[in-house]
Amino acid sequence: MCSELTKLPTKTAPRRIELRKIRINVANLSRVLPGWKVLLTTCLFLVGVIGYADYQTGYDRPLLLFYLLPISLAAWFGSFLGGLGIAVVSIAVSMLSDVAAGSPAPGFWNSGMAFVSYALFAGVLSKLRTLVGELDRRVEERTAALQREVAERQRLDREIAQVADRERRRLGQDLHDRLGQHLTGTALAAQVLKDKLATKSVPEASEAEKLVRYVEEGIDLTRNLARGFFSPELEAEGLSVALEGLAENISERFAINCIFHGEESIPVRDSAVATQLYRIAQEAATNAAKHAAAENIDIRVTVNGSELVLAISDNGVGIPDKLSDSKGLGLRLMRHGAALIGATLSVQRNRGRGTVATCKLRIPNHSESSIAI
Repeated sequence: MCSELTKLPTKTAPRRIELRKIRINVANLSRVLPGWKVLLTTCLFLVGVIGYADYQTGYDRPLLLFYLLPISLAAWFGSFLGGLGIAVVSIAVSMLSDVAAGSPAPGFWNSGMAFVSYALFAGVLSKLRTLVGELDRRVEERTAALQREVAERQRLDREIAQVADRERRRLGQDLHDRLGQHLTGTALAAQVLKDKLATKSVPEASEAEKLVRYVEEGIDLTRNLARGFFSPELEAEGLSVALEGLAENISERFAINCIFHGEESIPVRDSAVATQLYRIAQEAATNAAKHAAAENIDIRVTVNGSELVLAISDNGVGIPDKLSDSKGLGLRLMRHGAALIGATLSVQRNRGRGTVATCKLRIPNHSESSIAI
């Protein structure tokens, strides 16, 4: 008795699995049936309309060609068997309409040939639909693969930019903290040496004074190089203060007039975005001062609704009307930095004289300024 009881679950388990499969199939069928009902109703309605028109035109003018419409609908949107079934119904309706119209004898031969033609047509159409579906599937898979590849490349670009930015910051800090302090100490020692030689009224005092001047120039050069690698104001006080410091630094280094115009608080919360905007402004302003012989440089930031516009204009010699994208490392770096943050960059001749570089970036509205971009 106990052994029989222990065997009962093993007999009922396959039945439960079969019942579960049946329920799943019924559920899937219930989802498919509404579409089939609409398709079947449409095809049968068209067959009926064509059959009635076939009856009205008489048996001597059959409308066998028009039955291809419901057959093609059933084969394309349904299946080959669906198209074959509608073909059988179409042949039956065609024969009945001919008999009702007064045909002396049913045209079995013509109906048979028509059925064969309908079957071949439904088969070709169903196969074509399968091929189109396979092609669509492959296109979707390829598109998804390309999207994943593009996303992966963008991720790698962002990581490379972050690593490069960290290295630039480290180099700038090393220049400022180590080399700068070392040169400052050297300048102080040279100044002491100059004073001692001057008190003794020896001719070498003038040489010591030159040494002090050279070391001080090295200190200024080191500071400018360090500022080119990183901006302390950008991390401490934000993009607006950093751009203002950049304008002051450009003015001091190249003895020109560089001015920053913008809001005190620029709605950029993401440090990576702020860094790229700063790099773009730095590259454009430095190129204008170095290579375009500009005397006036204007760095301007405006916010128009959900768009931030960074414009760097100068009165230098300008750029050619057709500038090749393959030339100019600075321009490529600016465009690459803009692409990393989802911005657009355009460089073109100014209306009067010089060049204007414009970077446009979509940002949240002021009401959403608390959200980081």
